[in-house]
Amino acid sequence: MKKILFISLLFIAGALYAGEIKKEYNASPGGLLETDIKTGGSIEVTGWNEDKVQVIVNFRGSKLDEDINLQIEESSKGVSINVFAYNNSNSDLEFVVKVPQKYDLDLKTMGGEIQITNVQGELEGETMGGNIDLSELKGEAKFKTMGGNIDLSESDVDGKVSTMGGNIMFRDVIGDMDGSTMGGNVTYKNKSRKGKDGKEVKISTMGGNIDVAEAMSGADVSTMGGNIDIRKAAEFIKASTMGGNIDIDEIDGWVKASTMGGDINVEMTGDPDKGDRDVNISSMGGDIDLTLPAGISAEFDVRITYTRNSRQNFEIKSDFPLTIKEDEDWKYKNGDPHKEIVARGKSGDGKNKININTNNGDITIKKAD
Repeated sequence: MKKILFISLLFIAGALYAGEIKKEYNASPGGLLETDIKTGGSIEVTGWNEDKVQVIVNFRGSKLDEDINLQIEESSKGVSINVFAYNNSNSDLEFVVKVPQKYDLDLKTMGGEIQITNVQGELEGETMGGNIDLSELKGEAKFKTMGGNIDLSESDVDGKVSTMGGNIMFRDVIGDMDGSTMGGNVTYKNKSRKGKDGKEVKISTMGGNIDVAEAMSGADVSTMGGNIDIRKAAEFIKASTMGGNIDIDEIDGWVKASTMGGDINVEMTGDPDKGDRDVNISSMGGDIDLTLPAGISAEFDVRITYTRNSRQNFEIKSDFPLTIKEDEDWKYKNGDPHKEIVARGKSGDGKNKININTNNGDITIKKAD
C-alpha cells in the first residue's frame, strides 16, 4: 500500500521563507530512489548501513507568486521525490538523502549539483546546470550534466559520463568508464581495467586536453582542439587531435596517432615479438619522434612533404637502416609546390608496418636503449 506525502508550500510575494522537511521510510537493499526536480535543486545521496531511506529537504524562497508542490512517495519500488511549480519560481531546494548501500538511483534535476557517495547498484543521474561529484560507487553508472564538471573517484563502475561544457576527472577508478565533453579537459589518474574483459579507455572532447595516466586495455581518444598525453598503455592507442600535440610515453602494443597541427612523440616498450606492433603516425604540420624496441621486426615507409615557402632543410633521422631519397624537382599537383623526402627499409622479417608522414616537419626514429 502506497504512502504519499503531498506538501504544498505557499510563498507570498516579497516574503522570505525557509524550512526543513525530514522523512524516513523502511527500505530493503536493491530498491530504487527516483527524483524529478523540475524546479531545480541540489541532490546529495549517501549510502549507509540502515534498512531505511531518509529524506531531508531544505528550502528557501522569495518573491514567489504560486505554489511549489513537493511529493514524496513510498511504493513497492522504493522512494520517489517529485517537485514542480505552476509558474516560474525563485526557489532554493536542497535534497539530502540516505539510502541502503545497495540501492539503485535514477536522479533528475533541472539545475543543481548532484553528489553521490558509497552506493552500489544501477546508478543514473542528470542535471541541466551543475557539477556531478561521484565517489565510492560500485555497479553501473550513467551521468550527464549540461553545464558543469564531473569528478568520479575511488569507484568500481562501468558506464559513461558526459558534460556539454565542463571538465571530467577520473581518479582511482576500476571499470569500463567512458568520458565525453563538448568543451573541457578529460583526465584519467591511476586508471585501470578489470581482468581480460576490460574495454579500452574512450574519451572525446570538442575543445580540451586529454590526459591519461594508465590504459592497460587500450585507449581510443580524440579531441578537436587540445593536446593528448598518455603516460602508460598496453594493447593499442588510437589518438587524434585537430590542433595539438600528442605525447605517448609508454605503449606496449600498436599505435595510430594523427594531428592536424602539432608534434607527435611516441615510445614503444615491451617484447617486440609479442602482439601487433604496427605504427601509423601522421602530422599536417609538426615534428615526429618515434622510439622502437631494438629487436623489432618491421617494414618502414617514412616520408616528409615540404612546401616551397618552408625552411626546406627537413630531415629523416633513423637508428634503423633506411634508404632515403629526396625529390629534385618541385611537384605542382595537389596544392602548393612541394617536394618529398622518402625513406624505406626493413628490420628483421618486416612483419610490423611502420608508416610515418608529416608536412613541414622532421622525423626521428630511435632504437630504445
